[in-house]
Amino acid sequence: MTSSTCGRLENLLSLNGLYLILDGAWASQCSLEAVLREALDAGVRIVQYRDKTNPMQEAFRRAKVLRAMVPPGKMLFIVNDRCDLALAVEADGVHLGQDDLPVPLARQILGKSFLIGLSTHSRAQVLEAIANKPDYLGFGPIFPTATKVHHDPAVGVDGLAQIRSLTTLPIFAIGGITPSVIPRLRKVGADGVAVASGILGASNRQEAFRQYMAPFTQAI
Repeated sequence: MTSSTCGRLENLLSLNGLYLILDGAWASQCSLEAVLREALDAGVRIVQYRDKTNPMQEAFRRAKVLRAMVPPGKMLFIVNDRCDLALAVEADGVHLGQDDLPVPLARQILGKSFLIGLSTHSRAQVLEAIANKPDYLGFGPIFPTATKVHHDPAVGVDGLAQIRSLTTLPIFAIGGITPSVIPRLRKVGADGVAVASGILGASNRQEAFRQYMAPFTQAI
């Protein structure tokens, strides 16, 4: 088994728990670097840098700084949407949306060692995703969310339960997730939860990290 294969397997084993989304839109309200340091201290194992508003040069600058803060083997660093940016900062993977590059093409560009995640919002999208073999799925929104103004209809916990029966891929529930609902999501099969504003907008982020991560230390 090659070292790259070993590394990929280790990365796949990290696809669970709290998935923190560092959204560039929040950079004027909080320090993304400070949030990342707190996430590392809290034991978060996967983080995504998302920037849909800044020019590419600024997105690259920020992503490079954040990437350099992550010690090897301690946390997965994922870039949203942009395969070129993921390559440029030597990220661990890329997270694609329904309007981004197809998963097979992204795999050709990035190579086998990169993780590829895909956002899905319906049964049909999940079935199509399975055929294209991403490494994990984001599914939602579970509940209405303030992070995205124009989002797909909320699917609820029952919607997630129906999707879980379709695939063994790791699934991260996203959209309006609060700590109190995580036990229900885990019970129906969520491997983890993706959170942006619940952490970035918290008045006490250290406590928010604790509350979001605590359910994953408990038996289902």
